[in-house]
Amino acid sequence: MKILVILPAFLPIDDIRKTVDQIMPGIEIRTDMDFEKDDAEVVVITTFTRFGREEIDKFPNLKFLQVSSTGYNNVDVKYLKSKNIILSNIPRANKDAVAEHVIAMVLAFLKNLIFFDREIRSGEWPLLTNSTELNGKIFGIIGMGAIGIKLVQKLIPFGPGIIYYDVKRLSGEDEELYGLTYMELDDVLKNSDIISVHLPLTENTMKLFDDKHFSMMKDNSIFINTSRGEIMDENALINAIKTKNIYAGIDVYSREPPDFSSELFKLDNVIFSPHIAGVTVESQQRFLQETIGNLIKYTQGLEPLYQIKGDL
Repeated sequence: MKILVILPAFLPIDDIRKTVDQIMPGIEIRTDMDFEKDDAEVVVITTFTRFGREEIDKFPNLKFLQVSSTGYNNVDVKYLKSKNIILSNIPRANKDAVAEHVIAMVLAFLKNLIFFDREIRSGEWPLLTNSTELNGKIFGIIGMGAIGIKLVQKLIPFGPGIIYYDVKRLSGEDEELYGLTYMELDDVLKNSDIISVHLPLTENTMKLFDDKHFSMMKDNSIFINTSRGEIMDENALINAIKTKNIYAGIDVYSREPPDFSSELFKLDNVIFSPHIAGVTVESQQRFLQETIGNLIKYTQGLEPLYQIKGDL
């Protein structure tokens, strides 16, 4: 059974190859798809590799596609399913990394770290601060999957009230265990001091955060998006920052790299990161370990974990 791994060139390919060879020798690793056809039955990619109809057709023998990441919107899932190809992702390996990234962005805003850093670098010495504490704030989470739950677990010691919305409500036992209050989306937006988004990109979530939903948020509230850039309307976010003094922590963009001429990058109330919320040394090790584990399952005739049953 031929297994082909396609990775972006910026990863430590030699180190990855050595690790893979120790466990599953003979796997081919490439950094490109510059070929017409390949007879691989199993292909591994990341979110950095487009895998649409054209790419899928390069693999006439493909039976199993493993996306070594949480997201898989780079894959033409509908076409893949029409060819009865199994698709799996790795949905849990980066949950700690993303949750910590969210909290880091929130604390940077609450503690005015960017302002203080800028002032001191310019030779000023601020004597007053309007820094506030996370304790007592209302923290709204949109999307309560694996990352949402991990964020809740890490937030509990800070002492905020936590409310959430998800299309699938948690059990009463879980809500009681974590001290969560379920609300409809509009009510979460209206009541939260901080909003963190953890949703997959679907037809229903595309540009979910538009002028209507941003207008429901409190003035001076914090909006964090580490899920998918297409979930928010960039112009609506810009308008909310300018008219409601919204603070935004943005890790994902509808186009990556983004259009740096956008007005968004000229606003002071924003912290940017380059789609790396889930990228830590530890999370990449977990992605690699879980990917290899799933490949071993499949090659042994077992059902791979985390199969994607529907389309985006």
